[in-house]
Amino acid sequence: MNIFALFETRVREALESLTRSGRLPEGLDLSRVVVEPPRDPAHGDLATNAALVLAKDAKQNPKALGEALAEELRADPRIVEASVAGPGFINLRLAPEVFHEVIRAALREGEAFGRGNMPGGPVNIEYVSANPTGPMHVGHGRGAVFGDALANLLAAAGRPVTREYYINDAGAQVDVLARSAYLRYREALGETITIPEGLYPGDYLKPVGEGLKQAHGDALLGKPEHEWLPTVRRFAIDAMMDMIREDLAAIGIRHDVFFSEATLQGGSGDQGGNRVAELLDALRAKGLVYEGRLPPPKGQLPEDWEDREQTLFRSTQFGDDVDRPLLKSDGSYTYFASDIAYHRDKWLRGASELIDVLGADHGGYVKRMQAAVKAVSDGEARLDVKLCQLVRLLRAGEPVKMSKRAGEFVTLRDVIDEVGRDAIRFMMLYRKNDATLDFDLAKVVEQSKDNPVFYVQYGHARRFSVLRQAREALPNEDFSREGLLADADLSALTDPGEIEMMRLIAQYPRVLESAAAAHEPHRIAFYLYETASSLHSFWNKGKDLPQLRIVNPTDRNSTRARLALVEALGGVLASGLAVLGVSAPDEMR
Repeated sequence: MNIFALFETRVREALESLTRSGRLPEGLDLSRVVVEPPRDPAHGDLATNAALVLAKDAKQNPKALGEALAEELRADPRIVEASVAGPGFINLRLAPEVFHEVIRAALREGEAFGRGNMPGGPVNIEYVSANPTGPMHVGHGRGAVFGDALANLLAAAGRPVTREYYINDAGAQVDVLARSAYLRYREALGETITIPEGLYPGDYLKPVGEGLKQAHGDALLGKPEHEWLPTVRRFAIDAMMDMIREDLAAIGIRHDVFFSEATLQGGSGDQGGNRVAELLDALRAKGLVYEGRLPPPKGQLPEDWEDREQTLFRSTQFGDDVDRPLLKSDGSYTYFASDIAYHRDKWLRGASELIDVLGADHGGYVKRMQAAVKAVSDGEARLDVKLCQLVRLLRAGEPVKMSKRAGEFVTLRDVIDEVGRDAIRFMMLYRKNDATLDFDLAKVVEQSKDNPVFYVQYGHARRFSVLRQAREALPNEDFSREGLLADADLSALTDPGEIEMMRLIAQYPRVLESAAAAHEPHRIAFYLYETASSLHSFWNKGKDLPQLRIVNPTDRNSTRARLALVEALGGVLASGLAVLGVSAPDEMR
């Protein structure tokens, strides 16, 4: 039950009534009319901007139009007050029965409450996509958690979602990996090695060397590089991906598709043909490829700049700043050409909306890829690129030292082992993805209000704590969800704290929908903290005021009503935590 959608429909009906009576002209655009929470809850339960956004087109004073609309709305028995404020906003105060019905809906639907039917076709979300050259670091973890929560959020809103990982297994970096692994192979066979600059020095490749020894003995020794390189490269990539999958599983991340970059050109046993060549043919057929010269980049020229005629994609035709090369000087494909082919492949697989979750250093990638997706899909698909900013890892305010195993950074697995997946997931979503995140290993395990993940999980555990208390105090009562739904008199909920909790529960469907539309899962984390805080505040009031205690053995009526409210609120907390991929414990240990 989404009261915001319900009363937005009611506002539109009132506007249609004003149109039929001649007080509004025909044909007004109602697309900007919204119903939302007022900025100050003291002003009411809902607010609408209808008069403000329609006044100009209707050639009317917004306050006068607001009064006319408010008069129409007052005829609805569910609206006990409709008042015009400021330049034309209308604040609505609802009858308590509206919120009682919200609580009943939350009890009936459980964790399905608030989940929607958002319009739109299939969504493909590509996230993590770390190069398979070593263990994942904490920055990868932020993108992984963000992408996974966004996938959960869109699925909860009703969109079909495919979760995808792009394996970068066709570039020069995997040859560097193979050469590094070959050194560890020689080491496993007893040779003393020195790892030169430019190769990967981390100890994580020692097991790969041992694995190569087990698989091949000393058969690869003495062979020229061109003979052993493909074998070692494939073995090392598979080993790295196994490690990455294990780390992802440890943090609750799953993917539906692992797509190999090498297959774009028909490599790795792929039967799909050369999809990059197919892409160039498709772009040429649309007149979007030409031979030309690019102007030199502004500022100091890079050392590898060449003023030459080359094969270019008309990306400026689709909003990019400059046309982009598709072929290198040696005739091989550019990374950009492969990236376009990959995104075209996603679209051909049925995705109407593509989302890429990338690191902050990919800002220059956004316009060119959005242009490419427009071009290859004839505007049928759109691409949203979400950039995740850096993570500063601290312990009690001090920077954390690098990992011995990785050699250059702190691995994600180190952090998972220290603080657990729930703390990582919640805290990485408790800040917007494009803001730098300070992640303090000491603070995220504190049991205090200042630790949001603890505070929200404690709120959910309190749901079960009060239920256990009620069953001990009133052993003959039916406190099941069904029993409360059938027999709780919600008119007993009149305290401001109870009303605040009912309002917050009523906001959940809207929060879920708006967060999904904006691709912003952090909104769920903020909402959960506010909602859990409302429960904790009411609980604390009951310590000082016995008449406000949730479980009161001498007042069956208020006990059942408050348990119904807490059960509804707990269901919302569980639902939101599931979206974030965080557990909802029955008790805190």
